[in-house]
Amino acid sequence: MKYAVIGAGSWGTAVASLAAPYAPTTIWARRSDVVKNINKKHRNKRYLKGFDLSPELVATDNLRAAVEGATVVIMGVPSHGYRDVLSSMTDLISPDTPILSLSKGIEAGTLMRMTEVTIDVLPDHNPSVVGVLTGPNLAREIMAGQPAATVIAMEDQSAAASIQQVFGTPRFRVYTNPDVIGSESAGAVKNVMAMAAGMASGQGYGDNTLATLITRALAEMTRLGVAMGGDVRTFAGLAGLGDLIATCNSSQSRNHQVGFGLGQGKKLDDIVEEMSMVAEGVKSTRGVLALAQRHTVEMPIAEKVGSVLYEKADVSQALHELMTREAKSEYT
Repeated sequence: MKYAVIGAGSWGTAVASLAAPYAPTTIWARRSDVVKNINKKHRNKRYLKGFDLSPELVATDNLRAAVEGATVVIMGVPSHGYRDVLSSMTDLISPDTPILSLSKGIEAGTLMRMTEVTIDVLPDHNPSVVGVLTGPNLAREIMAGQPAATVIAMEDQSAAASIQQVFGTPRFRVYTNPDVIGSESAGAVKNVMAMAAGMASGQGYGDNTLATLITRALAEMTRLGVAMGGDVRTFAGLAGLGDLIATCNSSQSRNHQVGFGLGQGKKLDDIVEEMSMVAEGVKSTRGVLALAQRHTVEMPIAEKVGSVLYEKADVSQALHELMTREAKSEYT
């Protein structure tokens, strides 16, 4: 067994550190300073400051060295760079190697989820072993040893179960399900909703507002995911409601941080410039809205987030318009 984790952001690093005690694991990072820090001090001070990593974890900035011979490949690359990085690895991955995506985004232009990008780049790959690891997984809390859970969504449940055994610990419970579409679409949509929650918090609104927003966000997430082919049960699980609650409530969420700044009246460019990591929702909201249009799904919260991000709409006005929409049944 050899695990290759591609991308050394906070969550990629945390996942690699979880796997390293149980399977030889190499993490690939673009930056040589990150590689040196991981190998010499077992730390990633740039993206996961303050946490000790597994001493068994090995880092490299050589993509071939990371991937060659890997029995499982885990892609921790943001959606906008996913295709390019994967395309440079095509000759290194055998067709039956399980590939897991950590990215919760939609590819601009194609509107593909990352598992779809994987199959597009690797057309001869076995699609049943291409999946996603997702859930309420804030990296810093997991590295601190706080109890948490995740789900591995993959059509081949035997392959998913083998990966499940590597990641599962008494503090990190791993579930499996076969619903890649539902699990992955939920991850992309929740980023949009986390920005909406951040906007509400930035405006100073409290728990009633947040509970209302999360509940209606879940309805939007479920509508789109089911229309895309997802299993309705997924949206009540870790990939859906679990991830939604965590990111809509947490200041650790990058998407929540973006929304909070917008709610306080800051400019989007200034907020993004201050962040050291990517907030997927900033780019993916446009894709989520395009998917909603493609599937004729109503997503009023996502639409207002898009108007604030891309049309410079006023946050207060956007929230007012949401609250004054035509009254209707809760079930529609």
